[in-house]
Amino acid sequence: MESVLDRFLRYVKIDTQSQHQMDTIPSTEKQLVLSRLLRDELIAIGASDVTLDPHGYVTATIPANTKKAAPVIGLLSHVDTSDAVSGANVKPVLTKNYAGGEIDMGNGYTLSPVEYPALLLHIGEEIISTDGTTLLGADDKAGVAEIMTFAERMLAPSAPEHGKIRIGFTPDEEVGHGVDLFDVSAFGAEFGYTVDGGTLGEINFECFNAAGAEIHIKGRSIHTGSAKGKMVNALLLAMELHDMLPRFENPACTSEYEGFFHLDKLEGSVDHADMSYILRDHDMEKFEQKKRLMEKVCAFLNEKYGAGTVSLTLEDSYYNMKSKVPEHIVEAAKRAMERVGVTPFCEPIRGGTDGSRLSYMGLPCPNLCTGGHNFHGRYEFISTQAMEKVVEILESLIPSFVK
Repeated sequence: MESVLDRFLRYVKIDTQSQHQMDTIPSTEKQLVLSRLLRDELIAIGASDVTLDPHGYVTATIPANTKKAAPVIGLLSHVDTSDAVSGANVKPVLTKNYAGGEIDMGNGYTLSPVEYPALLLHIGEEIISTDGTTLLGADDKAGVAEIMTFAERMLAPSAPEHGKIRIGFTPDEEVGHGVDLFDVSAFGAEFGYTVDGGTLGEINFECFNAAGAEIHIKGRSIHTGSAKGKMVNALLLAMELHDMLPRFENPACTSEYEGFFHLDKLEGSVDHADMSYILRDHDMEKFEQKKRLMEKVCAFLNEKYGAGTVSLTLEDSYYNMKSKVPEHIVEAAKRAMERVGVTPFCEPIRGGTDGSRLSYMGLPCPNLCTGGHNFHGRYEFISTQAMEKVVEILESLIPSFVK
């Protein structure tokens, strides 16, 4: 059987970066390279019902090896990586028997426990990092590798008793469209787990309520020599709009359950400007208040500068999955971790996962750790031992539902 490390190192070398503001799923054709590979590997290890549809969704079945009662359980992760940093030509750096201190990643980059204390959780382990020129892709190729390793073990004759297991690999999670076309009914699981979290032991069953705001500001460009009383500077209006939002409700000033307004993009000139915001809050009432405030600010500017000056498109993205996730499947994950020597902890996601949307689509889906750290950046890292431990958690978790 192939090790989780060897799988992971193969997968991260395939560029699967997704792209925002595309009208197709997957948003990039290169994601299909890994999807096709996973389809072929699932067939090779003996999975059944293996499918790859035109949109990049890979599904498969690990048949039950028991006649005892057991629910059909899904395990899911996503193949795409963030567009925050390049995912092309990934060159992993392996540091064996990490002893503490700094890791020279190469290319002038250093991974330091002073800046990233989570390194010290992995003393004596094999650390996998980038060479500083790209992200690593552990989000979520670690989850993919862990599920594939688990699947191969569950298909072996020596596997413990387990019910039917459904496997799902999805595209475009990083751009918010990972399950837009996912067929929950055809998948056929009673509940599932996304393997897409961070620190070993982490379980997530709470996430943000999320919305996106697209704002277009119509200015009026006049020669500066004769602009008095005529010019409407769209860039200044954008600044005015932003100044009317709560100054400290932004990602750099918030943590845990605190929500925010995040100005993600600002482009323009005197003549026009475009702004993109993301609005987040765990509390639904506060989330709705944030949306109402954004509408009120835009309405105020239209009253001040004239109707049609500011146009707002406000669209919900996903909701807090807490109310949709049964407590017993979270408790089962905690017990599975404890059985393999991992201390579980529950933490709200300051974001969302495919699981948050799947939970509202009828597939309750809390999120489990992958063991990685510093996702979406050059300083991303994970340890071999953490990935192996996640596979052990899955091996303890899924058979525990057999009655």
